[in-house]
Amino acid sequence: MLNLPSSYGLRAFEAACRYLSFNQAAEELGVTPGAVSRQIQALEQYLGKTLFHRHHKRIELTAVGRQYLAEITLPLEKIAAASARLRSETRRNAVSICAYPTFALRWLIPRWANLYERHPDIDVQLITSLNPADFERDDFDLSIQVLPEGVNLTGMRVDKLLDIVTYPVCSPDMARKFTRPEDLRQAVLLHESPRPTDWPRWLKEAGITDIDTNKGLHFESANMALHAAENGLGVTIGIEALVRDSIASGRLVKLFDVVRHSSQPFQLVSSARKSSRPKLTAVREWMLEAAGQPV
Repeated sequence: MLNLPSSYGLRAFEAACRYLSFNQAAEELGVTPGAVSRQIQALEQYLGKTLFHRHHKRIELTAVGRQYLAEITLPLEKIAAASARLRSETRRNAVSICAYPTFALRWLIPRWANLYERHPDIDVQLITSLNPADFERDDFDLSIQVLPEGVNLTGMRVDKLLDIVTYPVCSPDMARKFTRPEDLRQAVLLHESPRPTDWPRWLKEAGITDIDTNKGLHFESANMALHAAENGLGVTIGIEALVRDSIASGRLVKLFDVVRHSSQPFQLVSSARKSSRPKLTAVREWMLEAAGQPV
C-alpha cells in the first residue's frame, strides 16, 4: 500500500511555495490562512522535517523544503494534468470560468441564477484564482482578467467586460463622519493585499498628499476588506462594479464625488480556437449582456 501524506497538506505546501505566503495560498485554495498553516504543520509532522522558516510577515523555504518541492513538483503536475484530462472528457459539455475570488463573490455569483434561467442545459465550472488563467495548462474556456484597454493576446479573444472605477466606501453609520475627502485623515483605512496602490492613487486623484497610506488594517483579499467596511471597521476603496449591489442594499455608502478611472478594465478572455462552441458563446454573450456591453 502506498504511504502518502495528505493531499490537503501537499496542495497547501505547493501553493505556499509559489506565493511564499500562507495568506495568498489560502486565497487561492478558498480556506483561511490558519487552515493552510495547520495543513503544512501536519505535513511537517508527517515528514519529521521543517519545510518553512516562519518570520514576522513572511515565510521562506528551508533547504529541506526546497528539495522536497523539487522532488514532488513533477509528480503533482502529472497528477493535475491527468485529472484535468479526465475531467474534460467526462464534462465535455461544461463551460469553465476562471475568475478573481472577489469578482466571483461580488459580481458573478449574484447573477448566476439568471444564467441558469436563460441556459438551463449549460453546466458551468467556476474556479477562482488571483493569477491569470493558464489556458494551455488548465484548459479554461473563459477567464476574467484585469488587462489594458485594447490589449491583444495571441490566440485569444478579449472582450471588455467592466470598467474599473474606484472610490472610498464604508458603512452607513460611519459615512456620517465624512463630508469631504480631507476628513479621511481621521479614518481607519482598510487595505487589500492584491491591490496595494488603490488608496495612494485615489488620494492623488482627490488632491490629498498628507495621509499615510500605510496606516490602518490590512486584509489578504478585497472581499475581506469590503466585509470589514460593511461591519463598520473603517473605510476601504471599492471597485464600483463590485460594490454596486452592496450600495443598493444599504450595506455600503459611497463617499464623496471623486472617482478614479483605471486604464485597465475587467476583460473577458477566451480561447480563439474554442470561440465557435455554442455553449461557450452563449455564456460569453450572457456575461457581456449582464455587464451592459454590446454582444
